[in-house]
Amino acid sequence: MPESSADSPPFDTDVLIVGAGPVGLTLAMDLAGRGVRVTVAELRAWLEPPSVKCNHVSARTMERFRQLGVADKLRRGGLPDTHPNDVVFRTAMTGHELTRIPIPNRLERFVDNGGPDTWWPTPEPPHRINQIYLEPILLEHAAALPNVTLHNRTRVTAFEQDAEGVRATLQSLDDGSERTVRARYLVGCDGGSSSVRKAIGAQFEGTAVIQQVQSTFIRARDLLSRLPGKPAWCYYAVNPRRCGTVFAIDGHETWLVHNHLHPHETDFDAVDRDQSIRHILGVGADFEYEVISKEDWVGRRLVANRFRDRRVFIAGDAAHLWVPYAGYGMNAGIADALNLSWLLAAQVQGWADPAMLDAYEAERQPITEQVSRFAMDHAQKMIRARSAVPPNIEADDDAGRAERARIGEEAYRLNVQQFCCAGLNFGYYYQGSPIIAADPDDAPPPYAMGDFTPSTAPGCRAPHFWLADGRSLYDALGPGYTLLCTRPGVDARALLAAADAAGIPMQGLDIADEAARPPEYRHALLLVRPDQHVVWRGEKLPGDVQVLLAQLRGATPRTTANTGQHSGLATA
Repeated sequence: MPESSADSPPFDTDVLIVGAGPVGLTLAMDLAGRGVRVTVAELRAWLEPPSVKCNHVSARTMERFRQLGVADKLRRGGLPDTHPNDVVFRTAMTGHELTRIPIPNRLERFVDNGGPDTWWPTPEPPHRINQIYLEPILLEHAAALPNVTLHNRTRVTAFEQDAEGVRATLQSLDDGSERTVRARYLVGCDGGSSSVRKAIGAQFEGTAVIQQVQSTFIRARDLLSRLPGKPAWCYYAVNPRRCGTVFAIDGHETWLVHNHLHPHETDFDAVDRDQSIRHILGVGADFEYEVISKEDWVGRRLVANRFRDRRVFIAGDAAHLWVPYAGYGMNAGIADALNLSWLLAAQVQGWADPAMLDAYEAERQPITEQVSRFAMDHAQKMIRARSAVPPNIEADDDAGRAERARIGEEAYRLNVQQFCCAGLNFGYYYQGSPIIAADPDDAPPPYAMGDFTPSTAPGCRAPHFWLADGRSLYDALGPGYTLLCTRPGVDARALLAAADAAGIPMQGLDIADEAARPPEYRHALLLVRPDQHVVWRGEKLPGDVQVLLAQLRGATPRTTANTGQHSGLATA
């Protein structure tokens, strides 16, 4: 690793991470695996529970957790093995069923292929697990890594940076003592009220309020036994009194109840919480439950106007906030972390130009802007649907049954795309990145929330397939760049040798004889980077491989031709 100059103080750590939520922990895990020394400062005590927020780990995130060696641990957590992961719409949680989106339970996740959530081309399908179970697994995994130092009950009170590093002041919340840490880089993963974002002068832009949700974490021991028909992971209650959502947390007695407030209801405390919960559950005044915590939140669409100030970065909720439809709040933050991680590691390892770090904001800011608009658009459609619930939806007559059928069909059509969101998982791509060699003749295909077209166009995720030896393609990719060869006899030694001479981690992988290789792999050579996105492809190596290597390490100035920020979105 490069050392600091003779006249500058030594570094205590390579990267200082502020915040040990899922985003900060994932960043720490990936950096540590790349030989980077990481220090994490976290306000909470060791294993102090997080709030009951995220309920879903996307397939794309599970693919990356597979690389980090933690996917199997996560699969064993969450709901019981046989608890259904379905999403069901009812007039109340205990009322008439309107429609159901089938999603395999944990036991059947890898063998069930009969529903809208089962066809995905991935080695790691999604996993339903609440953050209160997810985060401790990530925490213990990260803390056990040799390159990670974790400081709990610690606040970063100030920092300043110079041309070579960042000097931060860490304060103990237990005794008030302070220490100074000098790092090469600092990353704020400290949530929506991020002090790091504020310190670098980045500002949220977008829509401050889309909807308000009165959210309550409850224990109701008798609720499961009152449910008609097959249980589910997520319940949407649709009735004229209250519309809300209920998530099964432990699969037995704990539940998270979201009461979606009406547009005119702007004061959480002015809305009768108990009565609203009973309307959503469909129970009377005699039903007993316990409030564990209140988790009220405001749905927003906010993206920071910048993700970086020199050696300081922000990721996750510190950089963007939106209504958590499609489960892409935490998952987008983890995508930030794993986009930034290998870029920082390249700097610490000494083979990258400093300008390579420009790719983080150039790639992630447009994507988070896109996803935020997906989420806002869906939220607005849901708000309109809640305001149009027919008064006779619960009537036990032909007219009532007809309305329930109609509402059920509309609810399925609208929501299957957010709960089976293959487009958001596999369709997004990085266009206009300074470290991706765009193909001017073949742009990445557009995608929607639920649909995508597999592609090897530079910027896209390399389509997954299973190798003949039983491994996932992603299991065979190296920790750096991987040059895939799809045809016999193609000579790629010049690029591999030049990369080795420049210290750029790159390995070759021959997939010419792989019978399961998808047709999208039609070019003789494809170069895939550590996050599984394609950065270059061709029928033969470029005439001057040094030009390509320079771009990969961030040394090529961006030209007008490759700075366009195409959205890649299909028309909704």
